Amino acid sequence: MMVEIEDTFEKLTFKKDKFLATKRAKPSDRIETYGPHMVRLPKEAVPEYLKLTPYQQFCWRVMGPVVKNKGVTDEELENSLLQAHMKIRAEEFISYVWMTTLIAAIVGIVAGIVVGPVLGTLLGLGTLMLFVGLMIAVLTPIMTYMILKSGPGSKAKARGKKIDKKLPDAMSFIAAMASADVNIDLIFKELSKQAIYGETREEAEWITRDTELLGIDILTAMQRAADRTPSESFRDFIQGVITTSSSGGELKPYFTSKLTEYQDSRKLVVQQKMETLGMMAESFVTVVVAFPLFLIVIMSIMALMGGMGGGDPIPMLYGIIGIMIPGAQIGFIAIIWMINQD
Repeated sequence: MMVEIEDTFEKLTFKKDKFLATKRAKPSDRIETYGPHMVRLPKEAVPEYLKLTPYQQFCWRVMGPVVKNKGVTDEELENSLLQAHMKIRAEEFISYVWMTTLIAAIVGIVAGIVVGPVLGTLLGLGTLMLFVGLMIAVLTPIMTYMILKSGPGSKAKARGKKIDKKLPDAMSFIAAMASADVNIDLIFKELSKQAIYGETREEAEWITRDTELLGIDILTAMQRAADRTPSESFRDFIQGVITTSSSGGELKPYFTSKLTEYQDSRKLVVQQKMETLGMMAESFVTVVVAFPLFLIVIMSIMALMGGMGGGDPIPMLYGIIGIMIPGAQIGFIAIIWMINQD
């Protein structure tokens, strides 16, 4: 009886560094050793299943056997799907891309036939329209395949930017909890409950899932998070935590230094954006305000002096006022909006 009690206290004893306290202290207790096992979920927890759309299910039924028979594997695609948090397997996504490309090829061939021979005969532009129809038939499936195949990578990069955007705020949260001597696994667990931190919260959710649901120790869970995250800044932060912990260093000063680093980086980014917006404001005054006014005044004076070659300047003035000025304003608004989004 005394031996069982001592073993129990050994498992509950924290390591020297409180930030590394985990539920299991023995390497033999890891999930890799004893394989799948029963896990008690929290009360009212409902598992989330991967569900394909009806069209994706159709693509998997039709093209899935072809993908499986050919044994197509794409590690880069699997990594991109994981980083983008797209809930679809690589085989299913490949079948979706192949089937959509095949449909696009059929549509492109039909459109090329309609545009080429038919319109060429009706308009009397046989050679030109045949070339246009051929380009439509060839480029439609190629562009479809390239756009669909690059979708997960683009979404992963977008997630990486969102993580970098929220990481300084999340680091403030982590540093504040570390100053209260909270264990690192509990820090990520609390961070996973804070929706205000966006995509950074989702990365913390995956770490908490690995430690609490899969029974993986915190260092291994963080290493897996560093391998799958699309953000270089978050990967650098996690690798720093692992290195500091493994070498016996203090995590609290590390968190404080990273917080200062991210705050300085954010100040630099904000300063660069302000300089860009200042340049855009000067360009707006020159291109959208001053230049059209000078152009209208010059054209009006030339028309009064008969320097327009006898032409009517009114339609051109209408074009400048109704098309050129509003178009330039919309363009500047779109550019400024995209800068603010970044």
